[in-house]
Amino acid sequence: MTSSAKNSTKSALSAPLFMIVGCLLVPLMDGTAKLLVADYSFSQVVWGRYFFHLISLLPLFLIFRERISFVPSQIKLQTIRALFLVGDTALFFAALSFIPLANGTAVFFIAPLIMTALAPLVLSEKVGWHRWGAVLVGFSGTLLILQPEADGEWFGYFLAFGAAAFYAIYLLLTRKLAATSSPLNTLLYTAIIGTLIMSIVVPFDWTTPDLRGWLLMLTTGVIGTLSHFFIIKAFEGGDASHLAPFTYSEIISATLFGVIVFGQFPGISTWIGISIVMASGLYIFKREQKRPNS
Repeated sequence: MTSSAKNSTKSALSAPLFMIVGCLLVPLMDGTAKLLVADYSFSQVVWGRYFFHLISLLPLFLIFRERISFVPSQIKLQTIRALFLVGDTALFFAALSFIPLANGTAVFFIAPLIMTALAPLVLSEKVGWHRWGAVLVGFSGTLLILQPEADGEWFGYFLAFGAAAFYAIYLLLTRKLAATSSPLNTLLYTAIIGTLIMSIVVPFDWTTPDLRGWLLMLTTGVIGTLSHFFIIKAFEGGDASHLAPFTYSEIISATLFGVIVFGQFPGISTWIGISIVMASGLYIFKREQKRPNS
């Protein structure tokens, strides 16, 4: 076996591990944000996430000896993509003010199904009746999750669903841009856009953080950088259809964080809904792997 073949095999074997690590980290960032929104406005928490994401991302360019490109190719599409991610972050962090972390993460699993439904419009991909059926079944699973237990929670679930829709569009645009920009520069441009936008908004609702607040904001930024880094490393060695099932590992750390830190454990209807959404997502990706045009 040649050296390049060995490296390719090694990347393919490590890709699922990178994806699992990255997805396990994402709820830790969201959980830290949930701690912050109890004392600070969600706009300030979003600002901290992107500002410290930007700061912690810069050393990676030195580590990997990559040149920074402040004006990426397809700048219009890059900007739109970044705006959808900022919107996703803002909506989800706001949702965490109303609903448990694990429940919010469960609703977020509808994103791959939304992505499948929107693929014909954004990517001109053909989606057959098998996938449309799976999308509808997955949506029914989401309805089981959307069962508020206290006043105001309906609004939180609505925000989480909106965040999932924004994230789905962000993923579709990421797929369109995959061949035109390096992962680090794409992440950098997203971080710059997010920091600039939130720096304009945050002065209108600013509360000077104490040491704990600054440390938690720093944590959201660092974890955000690391989670995206591991996910990017995963996609370097594996196809999206093969790695998609591993994204559901998010529910593990989200549930553990919710139980340990907030004492919140999803109810039986939520777990049934999670199972339906996961099964629908896995079915779609299995169909894509076997018959891309089915």
